[in-house]
Amino acid sequence: MTNLHTTPGDPPPISGSGKGIPLVSDQVTDDMTPAEPHFGKAYPHTPSRSLSDLQLFTQGHPWALYEELRAQAPISWHPETPAGTGFWALVNYEDIRAVELDTQTFSSAAGGININYGAPETRHPELYKAALNTMICLDQPFHMPLRRAHMPFFTPQYVAGLRTRIDQKIESLLDQMADAGPELDFVEHFAAQLPMFTLCEMLGIPEDERTKLFEWMHYLERAQDTMARRGIGGIDPEFLMRFLGEMTALFAYGRDILADRRAHPREDLLSAIANAQVEGELLSPEFLDGSWLLILFAGNDTTRNSLSGTIRLLTDFPDQRAALLAAPQTMTAGVDEAIRMVSPVIYMRRTATKDTQIGAQKIARGEKIVMFYGGANRDPAVFSDAARFDVARANAGDHMAFGYGPHVCLGKRVANMQLEAALSAILARFPNIKTTGDIDIAPSNFVHAISRLGVALNG
Repeated sequence: MTNLHTTPGDPPPISGSGKGIPLVSDQVTDDMTPAEPHFGKAYPHTPSRSLSDLQLFTQGHPWALYEELRAQAPISWHPETPAGTGFWALVNYEDIRAVELDTQTFSSAAGGININYGAPETRHPELYKAALNTMICLDQPFHMPLRRAHMPFFTPQYVAGLRTRIDQKIESLLDQMADAGPELDFVEHFAAQLPMFTLCEMLGIPEDERTKLFEWMHYLERAQDTMARRGIGGIDPEFLMRFLGEMTALFAYGRDILADRRAHPREDLLSAIANAQVEGELLSPEFLDGSWLLILFAGNDTTRNSLSGTIRLLTDFPDQRAALLAAPQTMTAGVDEAIRMVSPVIYMRRTATKDTQIGAQKIARGEKIVMFYGGANRDPAVFSDAARFDVARANAGDHMAFGYGPHVCLGKRVANMQLEAALSAILARFPNIKTTGDIDIAPSNFVHAISRLGVALNG
């Protein structure tokens, strides 16, 4: 580890030890990391594809590229376009684990958790600020107090109490699938429905207001591609106007309902968020916007895509489907293995707060480090025969699909509970369910977003 030095685009230190939380959006400068790294590359290999290419992910995780990088350049430099900024990509389990645990050297707040927030002229101002002013973009001393405010809704006791309502909803959805079959879109009829129901039950959103949240999720999953295309003029103007309007409506609704919960708190997660305090101060409007965006996206998207991804796995690995049908009590371990294989969150970013080193590679202060969880979850150094779906895998629970360390996903228990309940019920009702090959995956390198998945209920 070397001494600090100044490079173009060094992020300012996260400051403010007074009341409340300093706005991350005010601390983060525009991404100006050079197109080439300050210390050069320890591994001369040039990746065959760039992990910043959104279209690459419309076929799912680029598993072959992860394998190539593990063998040739486990820490590889990817120059971004069109901004010209670059980032380090990590695909090895131990490298990612080390970065996740060292939150002082690798900051969430210094640059946020996305690779690139786009040029100022292409950003949706509310979406940009909310994406930064949120719990997962905080370091200590602010991250843990805000995290604790959410914790009562993610304890084993709370999750167990939620299970009864989840089981009832699952049976209702399966009844509707039976009526709609024999072939249907699994995302529309089940994968999008269950996690949104669960989230709304936790948040306390009235049933007659839930339909709009489905529409907003559709737009959120396309936000990354929409803003990228906006920057190069490659987007339908009518869709862009619709997108911008829907994002404005999403935040207006969130502000209204959080204001109501601050004035009239109830026993729900929205009330906990609205009345959370850090250093004796309630959250600012900016952090309320960020909390609303985070809980809506993170509380829905990972479970939704894990459900769809697991149906694909059951189709591709019929022997493992047979194993689960023969021993339903092994579903808990099977869920861990399914999440490892699907890896619904593709990456998280950190920013180096000082000159440092990961393995053989020197990293300069201000440079971006991006952890590709799919690479870690199929690292053969940790998971033998890593590309095989094996519901009896002894260490499946060691996956990093929910992150690792202080920033591990708070909703992990809720996601696992939903997946176990849903997959057990699906296989009991439709033991021969299979995909038909009809699939759409959104152009995103942040989340593995399956937007359509055709299934045949009876194989």
